[in-house]
Amino acid sequence: MQAFRAGRGVRNFLAALFAAGSIVLGAGAALAETSWAVFDVDSGVFVGEDGGSRIQPPASLAKMMTLYITFEAIRDGRLRWEDRVTVSRNASIKIPTKLWVKPGDTISVREAVDGMIVVSANDAAAAIGEYLAGSEAQFGRLMTQRARQIGMKDTAFTNPSGLTDGLKQTTTARDMALLGLALQRDFPKEYRLFAQPSFVFRGKLRRGHNNLMYRYGGVDGIKTGYTDAAGYNLASSLNLNGHRLIGVVLGGKTARARDNQMATLLTRFSNGEGVKAPLVAMNVPVPTPRPAVEIAMHMPEMHMPEIEQGDGGFPVPSLTGWQIQIAALPSRGAAQELLDKVGSLVRTVHTGALAQIETTSRRGRTLYRARFEGFEDQAAATRACAMLKSNRHDCITIEVP
Repeated sequence: MQAFRAGRGVRNFLAALFAAGSIVLGAGAALAETSWAVFDVDSGVFVGEDGGSRIQPPASLAKMMTLYITFEAIRDGRLRWEDRVTVSRNASIKIPTKLWVKPGDTISVREAVDGMIVVSANDAAAAIGEYLAGSEAQFGRLMTQRARQIGMKDTAFTNPSGLTDGLKQTTTARDMALLGLALQRDFPKEYRLFAQPSFVFRGKLRRGHNNLMYRYGGVDGIKTGYTDAAGYNLASSLNLNGHRLIGVVLGGKTARARDNQMATLLTRFSNGEGVKAPLVAMNVPVPTPRPAVEIAMHMPEMHMPEIEQGDGGFPVPSLTGWQIQIAALPSRGAAQELLDKVGSLVRTVHTGALAQIETTSRRGRTLYRARFEGFEDQAAATRACAMLKSNRHDCITIEVP
């Protein structure tokens, strides 16, 4: 009985210690300073920073490296888009956000990649890490090794998802900007996947949280992140009239504050402001720059405090089934180019319009429909079409069942 009381006392002490630690951690996150860095791809220099070398947790920005290594494996023939990856129990029990795949079930590499990019799926990241390296820990070592090779001198990864791992998983705003550059430079085709606002998983539409990408013209990705310890993180790429910038904000206090700070930085440095002498010089080549579905998240009901990690925002809602279509083109690249071109026109009428590309087949040929969705009713869709037609673009309104 005495032993039982002693054991209970130890448990109570540890519980109190854990609670105190949690409070301290929460306070630390709330008081953590925000750091940022902006890299000019054309000139190959950092044009501005504030605490750009400060060590901070990466949160889901770590998945950028998981994706880099995944793209590398596909390029080298060690992995194929259609390969099936078994989700282990370890991967399946990761905290949200995730795809909610049961242990022993499989997902394709493409589903895992889309899941990591769009909804920051922790189970998909863990599954890919285990598949490629045997364990999350081993994959973390591989991530850190690759980070050093691309110039990320102050980053250490311990797992593929970016989930908090004490003080062992760390990075800087400058390092994350270099990772964004490496993704664009080494995998320009795959990089375009970061522009996806949503993807289809098992017949359901899963929506992303990269809200700045939808409201700031020229932003074409790349990744958002949040943990209690890290705060709100964001890496963004801006391609404005051929001028490309990569910005990183770490430790934002809220998702909106993080996004607004990034928008301010991109505007400031795209207008030519920068340092007179380069902060760092690099020889870097300038990189060349889905479907009608049922809309549902389909995840177990939960309270938001249970979501320790995610993208630091909420999915952009689809208000109705009204869309507009501009064209059906023979390549995805042509469809994306057209959407980029007319996006600012559409959003002058409806700021919440989301670009999407839907594939279809006609007479044995694959076509790519360039569309915008998110209109509250037919009248809103019609007004957007009228704006496009007044600027000599074709447009039709579509009600998706």
